[in-house]
Amino acid sequence: MIQCNTPKFWYATLALCIGSVMVFSNLYITQPLLPVLRADFDIDSLEASLSLSVATLSMGVCLLFFGPLSDAIGRRVVILFTLLLLCLVTVATAFAADYTSLLILRCIQGALIAGLPAAALAYMGEEFESKALLLAVGIYIGANTLGGVAGRLISGLVAAEWGWRSSFLFLGAFDLVCLFLVFRMMPASQRFVARPFRFHQVRNDLMLHLRNPMILAACFIGGLNFFIFVNQYSYITFVLADEPYGLSSDWLGLFFLTYLTGTLAASISGRLVKNRSQTGAMGVGIVIFMAGTLLTLIPNLIVIIAGFFINALGFFFTHSLAAGWVTSHAQWARASATSLYLMFYYAGATLGGFYLEPFWRWAEWEGVVTGSLLILSITFSITLWLGRRRPVFDGYSSVVKTMPD
Repeated sequence: MIQCNTPKFWYATLALCIGSVMVFSNLYITQPLLPVLRADFDIDSLEASLSLSVATLSMGVCLLFFGPLSDAIGRRVVILFTLLLLCLVTVATAFAADYTSLLILRCIQGALIAGLPAAALAYMGEEFESKALLLAVGIYIGANTLGGVAGRLISGLVAAEWGWRSSFLFLGAFDLVCLFLVFRMMPASQRFVARPFRFHQVRNDLMLHLRNPMILAACFIGGLNFFIFVNQYSYITFVLADEPYGLSSDWLGLFFLTYLTGTLAASISGRLVKNRSQTGAMGVGIVIFMAGTLLTLIPNLIVIIAGFFINALGFFFTHSLAAGWVTSHAQWARASATSLYLMFYYAGATLGGFYLEPFWRWAEWEGVVTGSLLILSITFSITLWLGRRRPVFDGYSSVVKTMPD
C-alpha cells in the first residue's frame, strides 16, 4: 500500500489533485458569468443559474454510473477517458448557437466531470494505508476548492476581455495540460480487484449503503450544506453586479478567491481532528458556516468578502470530514458509497437554487440568509444525532448501536 509522505504518495495525490482542479474548473466556469449570460441571452436569474444546475444535476446522476463502472474496469481507466472527452466538450461549448445548446453541452460536461470524483476516493481507499488516507482525502478536497476558484477566476477574467465564449476556449487548453500531467503522474492500481458490472449488484450496493445510517447521515450533511453553499455564491453575484457595488465579471471572478480558506480547511482537517470526535468537528464547521452567513448581512463589500471567507472555511472543513467518514465506514463497494455521497452533494447544488429562489424573491439577500440558516440548523442537528452512534461491522452487515461518541 502507498505509505504516508513517500514519493509515490505525493505523485498519486498530486495527480488526483490536478485532475480535481481540471474537473471543478469546468463545473463552475459559468458561475461568475451569470449576470453576463442573463444579459446576453435575455433570461432571468433562475434561468441563468441553470447553466450551473444542469451540470451539477447530470454530474450527480452519472456518479451512480461511473462509481460501479470503475469497480468493474478500473479507477485509472475511468478517470483518464472521461478527462479526455471533457476537454473536447469544453471547447465545443464555446460554439453553442443558443442558450438551449449551451445547456445541453453543460449537461454533457457534468456527466463527464463525474468520472474523476466517482473513482478518486475509491482509488485512495484501496491504494493508501489508513494513516495516509485521511491526509490524502483532505488534500484532494482542498484541490476541489482550487479547481472551483480556478474555473471562476479564469472565466471571469477572460470574459471581461474577450467575452464568455473565450472563457471556454481558454479552459479547454488548460484542460489538455492537466490531462497530460494526470496521465504521466497517476500510478497504476495495485490493489484493485474487478467486480463485474451488474445492474442488480449496483442497486444492491446502493441499498446497503442507504440502509447504513452512518453513511446516510453523512450524505445528508454534505448534500444539504452544499445545497446552501454553492447557491449562496450564485445569488451574491447578482447582488454584487448591481448597485451600489457594480462589480464586473472579472471582479466577480476574483470574488471567488474566498474559496481559498476552504482549501486550507480541507487540507488540515484530517490532522486537526486526529484522536478527536469527527462528528463534533463537523458541527463546529457548520457553526462557523452559520457565523459567516450572518456576517454577510452587513451591507459593506469588505465585510461580505470576509463573511464568504468564513463560509468557505466552515463548509469545506465539514465537507472533507463527511467525505472521509463515508469512505471509512463503507466496508465494501467503496466507489458506490463515494458515488452516493457525491450524488447527495451535487443534487444539493442542483436543488438549492430552487429552494432559495422564493427567499430571494421575498427579501433578496436577507431572504437568502434566512433560508440558509434554516437548512444549516438541520445539518447541525444531524451531526448531534450522528455523534451518539457508532457502527459495529460484521462481515457484510452493519449494525448500528446508539451510544455516546
